[in-house]
Amino acid sequence: MRHFILTFSLLVTALINAQTDSRIYDIINAISEERLRQDVKTLADFGTRHTLSDTISNTRGIGAARRWIKSQFNTISKNCNNCLEVFYQKDLVKKGTNQRIVKDVMVVNVVAIQRGTKHPNRFIIMSGDIDSRISDPNNFTDDAPGANDNATGMAGAIEAARVLSKYKFESSIIYLGLSGEEQGLFGGQGMAKHAKENNWDIIGVLNNDMIGNIKGVDGVIDNRTFRIFSEPTTTAVTDAEQLKRQAIARRFYGGEVDGTSRQLARYIHKTTKIYMPEMNPMMVYRLDRFGRGGHHRPFNDAGFAGIRIMEAHENYTQQHQDIRTENDVNYGDTFEHVNVPYCKKLTAVNAITMASLASAPPAPTEVGIGGIVEASAKLQWSKVEGAKGYKIYWRDTTSPTWDHSRYVSDVTEFTLEGIVIDNSFFGVAAVGEDGHESVVVFPNKIIR
Repeated sequence: MRHFILTFSLLVTALINAQTDSRIYDIINAISEERLRQDVKTLADFGTRHTLSDTISNTRGIGAARRWIKSQFNTISKNCNNCLEVFYQKDLVKKGTNQRIVKDVMVVNVVAIQRGTKHPNRFIIMSGDIDSRISDPNNFTDDAPGANDNATGMAGAIEAARVLSKYKFESSIIYLGLSGEEQGLFGGQGMAKHAKENNWDIIGVLNNDMIGNIKGVDGVIDNRTFRIFSEPTTTAVTDAEQLKRQAIARRFYGGEVDGTSRQLARYIHKTTKIYMPEMNPMMVYRLDRFGRGGHHRPFNDAGFAGIRIMEAHENYTQQHQDIRTENDVNYGDTFEHVNVPYCKKLTAVNAITMASLASAPPAPTEVGIGGIVEASAKLQWSKVEGAKGYKIYWRDTTSPTWDHSRYVSDVTEFTLEGIVIDNSFFGVAAVGEDGHESVVVFPNKIIR
């Protein structure tokens, strides 16, 4: 009998966690492999998209590339009754800012905003990089097709816009092409500053950087696994005393791996496992690859949640390489090395994550927890407008994912009887009418 009760309980939990929206499957099916192939090829055929390259030509250089990207967003907007706000965001970077800025350059980002029906100033962002480079980061004249790095990410953002623009969402979605990544993450810095100046409420940034390679330099071939890089906690606080207080709180109450970016990574992991179970999302517990960087970092530096989505197995003979053949090895980031079906899968991962988050109510701003020396865990949270209820999550302290949950109705406090606070970490998400959930919020205060 006890075995039956446990089995039934696990079944109920699985059914709750697997609650789905049929529109999400429609979105997955609508991602076009052929359109992605055409867009990656078009971007690679601009010859070079180096940040310092030609801006006058209509066929070569970063100027031609960004104008083409903007034209794609404009066409998408026209097809959805002008549902996108398309514009350039730009900043002048002066010669000598760093060793890779050898002349004054205007770093230009391409932005397309699909406004939400209920929370127009609340954004989920998908970004790809426009620019490319070869072996010498300051060579802005020779061919640098950047087919995988990062025409795939840019093409993914354009394709996501084509598909998601056919739907209405409560929160806004931004499809973003960033420049200046290879020269020092300048596009992300400018965009993060723009977001701060305009008081944007950013749910998270999905930075896509290389989503089209399945064969690693070590010979491993894998078309299902992808990595999600995320920082553990924010370092955006500048006040030394506040940093110290946060460190002390984490020492006693936990939260070392529960910052907003890490919760965003867990959300992507969960959404993928529900709607695309054939995929293998791999959470990597670091900001980015060892000693390297990407365009989510400037947003993290500004205090926004942001992660990097990318292939699991890199081929370094095709990254930042002059196009050449040595010892029967073809070097260079050229179109023939891109696996477009894999790019389609990771584009779908982004699209369903953004659709789910943009359909969900905001997350609770405040979550309190208590239950010291008790055989239960008490949680309280701030009420969220538009939430039909809330879901309490918990996990073993050694688990990377939220493994247990309990849905509760429209209340702002609940006690988990028999769950000892010492042995688990906890969080709360808001749930909308259609079942879509916000990101999980880790407790940010202690209740007695």
